[in-house]
Amino acid sequence: REFLRGHEAVGDVELADDPLGHRAMARGIRRRFSGNRESIFTQHPMRRIGEITRIDAARKRDQHATRGPEYVIEGGALGAEIGRGFHGAKVRGGCRAVNTRRCGAGPTKHYACRTGTGGTMAKLRVGLLFGGRSVEHQVSLVSAASILGALDSSRYDVTLVAVDADGRWHLGDPTLPPTLATLESAVQGDEVDLPVAPGQHTLIPVGESTRKSGQTLDVVFPVIHGRGGEDGSLQGLLELADIPYVGSGVLGSAIQMDKDIAKRLLRAAHLPVTPGVCVRAHRLCDGAAVVDALIDELGPSLFVKPANQGSSVGISKVERREDLLPALLDAARYDTKILVERAIDAREIEVALLGNDPIEASIPGEIRTRHAFYDYDAKYVDDETELLIPAPIDDELAEEIRHLAIEAVAALEGTGLARVDFLLDRNSGEVFINEVNSIPGFTQGSMYPLLWQASGIPYPALLDRLIELALERHRITSALETRYEPTR
Repeated sequence: REFLRGHEAVGDVELADDPLGHRAMARGIRRRFSGNRESIFTQHPMRRIGEITRIDAARKRDQHATRGPEYVIEGGALGAEIGRGFHGAKVRGGCRAVNTRRCGAGPTKHYACRTGTGGTMAKLRVGLLFGGRSVEHQVSLVSAASILGALDSSRYDVTLVAVDADGRWHLGDPTLPPTLATLESAVQGDEVDLPVAPGQHTLIPVGESTRKSGQTLDVVFPVIHGRGGEDGSLQGLLELADIPYVGSGVLGSAIQMDKDIAKRLLRAAHLPVTPGVCVRAHRLCDGAAVVDALIDELGPSLFVKPANQGSSVGISKVERREDLLPALLDAARYDTKILVERAIDAREIEVALLGNDPIEASIPGEIRTRHAFYDYDAKYVDDETELLIPAPIDDELAEEIRHLAIEAVAALEGTGLARVDFLLDRNSGEVFINEVNSIPGFTQGSMYPLLWQASGIPYPALLDRLIELALERHRITSALETRYEPTR
């Protein structure tokens, strides 16, 4: 019987344990859970965290099962500030094989741990960064509350870093319950700055009135959605400060955030995307001419999107000519670039990605909503939106979609994690890549963690793996030469 340590198959149960007490994961976990297929009903992502022990049966048969509880969502108040509805997420246990894409020499083993006094294993100091100046500030708080509640306190010392609406950083109290109220109160905490001096890794208090000393960090887990969190600017700061962080780097984050640039690169990689045109906001002064040109090229049924925005904010579906200019002007409130794409009658399929090299893809899931598309209300308010995991599609199509997801993330320089959203044409059966999200929602009922849960990796183990990947990537990039001495 084989188990997995990192990406290496081993026959000894004890050898498969890493220093954090992780158990066999990724592709190897498929064998362990294949006999435990069942249905879980989870409610809306913005709801209180509950614990279940779905994998008890696996633990009884196999002492090598993943440690810790598995989380699902029960009724509660986490999402009260965003929406009061709840989704029905039908999640079946078990796992299908994941796709991997291997480049070069393959992954380097690196485990999330550090050495304390006397050679003992010390807790890893994790900075959980949330909030931000984007319109997705509140969504970020809910994601951070879920992560805080799932991080293992025996392995991690968590520092809460709240970014307020003005962009200032504040320290929160990680000893408080992992609720939305706790995360909101963090914005009122002592203000701190992150120096860009490499090697310091310490949050410095601002002003003389602060009561707290500097907080040293080993790794940062950013969960700031939208501008200022996913666009490469935050990643640039963390690179200058030389701190490992979860997720894509500067270039990958910026590319994935900009829907216009992302679609251009996906087309260049011969990956399927819907026809579209980028419109600069200043051109809207001649609105009638822009409308005529767009309809002539793309047809009357269109989607209008800010190029750099998340959570479907500012997106409109247009069916009539007279509605196009107002939709363009609305999108221009959020960005100076507007992406206009041909609308198709499609099912919405999503895949979660995990890894640096190789990249792994989860089983696909499907979103069903009564709205024209999966907009902000459908995500956070409407109680009739359904998340179906696995998506009710045949295995061949599922494999094709997973393959496309991996190729899309590779084309856009994604690392660590991503969620790839697809459109499946109801009439032709064609598959189109809709967008790639570098920091997807992390609530306990968001598609990203739910897809990995159904693929065999529970939420807490998923967080562990993401932190490991951040440390792995930083170690590899830190080993690269930064000076050149020409030979004589």
